Amino acid sequence: MPSFHTLDDMPNIEGKRVLVRVDFNVPIDATTGMITDDTRIRGALPTLQFLLQRQARVIVMSHRGRPKTPNSQDSLRGVAAYLQTLLPNAVSFVDHIVGDEVDSAIQRMAPATILMLENLRFDPREKADDPGFSQMLAHLADYYVDDAFGTAHRASASMVGVPQYLPSYAGRLMERELTVLSEILGHPDRPYWAIIGGAKVSDKVTLLGNLLDQVDGLIIGGGMANTFLAAQGFFMGESKVEPEVLPTAQHLLAQAQAKNIPVILPSDLVVATEFRADAPHRVVAVGQLGDQDMALDLGPGTISQIEAQLAPARTVLWNGPMGVFEWDAFAGATMAVAHTLATLSAKVVVGGGDSVAAVHKAQVADKLTHVSTGGGATLEFLEGKTLPGVAALTHEGQELR
Repeated sequence: MPSFHTLDDMPNIEGKRVLVRVDFNVPIDATTGMITDDTRIRGALPTLQFLLQRQARVIVMSHRGRPKTPNSQDSLRGVAAYLQTLLPNAVSFVDHIVGDEVDSAIQRMAPATILMLENLRFDPREKADDPGFSQMLAHLADYYVDDAFGTAHRASASMVGVPQYLPSYAGRLMERELTVLSEILGHPDRPYWAIIGGAKVSDKVTLLGNLLDQVDGLIIGGGMANTFLAAQGFFMGESKVEPEVLPTAQHLLAQAQAKNIPVILPSDLVVATEFRADAPHRVVAVGQLGDQDMALDLGPGTISQIEAQLAPARTVLWNGPMGVFEWDAFAGATMAVAHTLATLSAKVVVGGGDSVAAVHKAQVADKLTHVSTGGGATLEFLEGKTLPGVAALTHEGQELR
């Protein structure tokens, strides 16, 4: 696991300015302005509470969305107001990121209070990792805490630039993400199974290749299973298949066979001839799809096989849904996997935005070992890549002149 300082390594921070990078890129209903999923905000609370209890002046910064220019829809003002409902400490907001207004707001801060800056991406220098912008952010504080694992794969100024100039620490969420994910990469309890789903094989080729060096078994579902089945010669009707990835799928299957790693692919499927939530559907065996059929979920036979394979597992990684789980008619396999994982005597780690949404839909998130807040960051970490935001925490900050 990467070596880095944690909150427990911080000196006395009473009255000190602590700049905290969080990932508050949360969904907000455009009509009501209400936050529809506060998982990431609640995930940052242990870090914020730790700093507040130690009487720090906490300056919170985050991005939200992909704004071209500053706009009210992507502003963090509403997020700051929501955070205030979760904490007894005062939370204020400044509609700037750097500059005189921010400096004045920080000077007015009392210990054990929070000031949230405006959306970092309202300034193009954030995504450009501009050194001058990094220094301006660093000048706001005495210490830097990174609790934004979900953004750790982005080399932005707030993630990789600021730690060059300030003593830097991993927040509680960042620390837990790195600890849990590093354990299943390096020292998983066995048998270790991975369940990989989602739409495209091409998005997860590196992940699958890396997992074949680690797991004791692999389950493939979702749209990507169609491509693996097609690679085995099955006719898939109108199902989504990536023709250009068929040789890659064949190679991965051959690799698994050579390593004696079982790969569970669907034996039956839930199919429909139209892609809509209320489309008539039926269960067919693999190899029996009609010309107009498209696979939208795994069938009951496959679900039973998955449940049986997972029963003895000691570690399970799940990334990607098993079907079009947003529609109830095609959510059966995804929900079944979620409920099965909740009953296992195993370390269960769920990563990837759709998988996280699935375990929340199944109401089993609290029964699993770890539900990652990272989407792309989790994927890249499990692929064995070095995340820029994590690498930046391994370097000591320099004194600002």
